[in-house]
Amino acid sequence: MEDDGERHPHLESSQATLQALVGSGGVPPITSFSVRAAAASGPGQYRCIECDQEASELYRDYSHGVLRITICKSCQKPVDKYIEYDPVIILINAILCKAQAYRHILFNTKINMHGKLCIFCLLCDAYLRWWQLQDSNQSPDPDDFIRYAKEWDFYRLFTVASLEQAAFFVGIFTFLWVERPITEKKKPNFVLLLKALLLSSYGKLLLIPAVIWEHDYTPLCLRLIKLFVLTSNFQAIRVTLNVNRKLSFLAILSGSLLESAMVYFFQRVEWDVGSDCAIYRSQDF
Repeated sequence: MEDDGERHPHLESSQATLQALVGSGGVPPITSFSVRAAAASGPGQYRCIECDQEASELYRDYSHGVLRITICKSCQKPVDKYIEYDPVIILINAILCKAQAYRHILFNTKINMHGKLCIFCLLCDAYLRWWQLQDSNQSPDPDDFIRYAKEWDFYRLFTVASLEQAAFFVGIFTFLWVERPITEKKKPNFVLLLKALLLSSYGKLLLIPAVIWEHDYTPLCLRLIKLFVLTSNFQAIRVTLNVNRKLSFLAILSGSLLESAMVYFFQRVEWDVGSDCAIYRSQDF
């Protein structure tokens, strides 16, 4: 019992010394015994949310549950402070279009919901078009054929919304493909850019509440939703490719022009649809 009592203070002193070294930054050389897990699996896997420099890890997990956030070698700030934040705070910062929040989501997290989010946004867009079409062509006939035709109208509008979305993305990619070689030799990562554009289009989910809670200000709300989606796409391009605001704005403008051309084509072939460009116009609700 006396031996145990003598060894116990020594053990507490060793643990206190380890905590002090970790807290002050004077951590001794790391070995496989002292480090349980690291946040990196390869160099350049992550990005600093402040300066956009590559980082090999976000944090280190030492023994006894001691965590330490990695400091960026370029800006001397934490590589990603958002790993300690609640997801709600991250979402709010993303809604505010903060570049740091976008870098955290795009580079330092593993999100595999791009396809599902794209389909759901297109369904919301198609539903709004279908709702506007039915509101302008109301028929009191409850015949099954009429209901069947209305169902196919929804499928047709979903196809139109998909084509217009594709035209918007193709316009952006085409502009960046032509412009980027002039300024830099490195080609843009179109796969990552596509994922960023799909994720930044989450604002289209607000279309459904805008239709459900119908109000005199609904046309204004629809315009604001469209502006918010374009602003989010603008920030996604700027963060993903690390380009200036002018280039991002021109890319969004190119995509919008090609999308407008697609809308004009559908109007010429007399498809009675509410396009994504004209969907936010003033209407009598």
